[in-house]
Amino acid sequence: MRKFGSFIFGAFLGGLVGSSLALLYAPATGENARHEIVAYFTHIKDEVTRAADEKRAELVAQLETMRSGE
Repeated sequence: MRKFGSFIFGAFLGGLVGSSLALLYAPATGENARHEIVAYFTHIKDEVTRAADEKRAELVAQLETMRSGE
């Protein structure tokens, strides 16, 4: 049980030190970082939506071709 307690203490202390260092050495403020993250995921969402729309149009065209029997 003593080894488990030491492990938990070490993991907690490591997490605390790691998160503190991450905050100190972060290249941007929290607000700027959140803005960049939102912009990145908005860009990704737009790209996925565009790709899905293109694929949907392609599949609809193929379906129409198959239904017309050509």
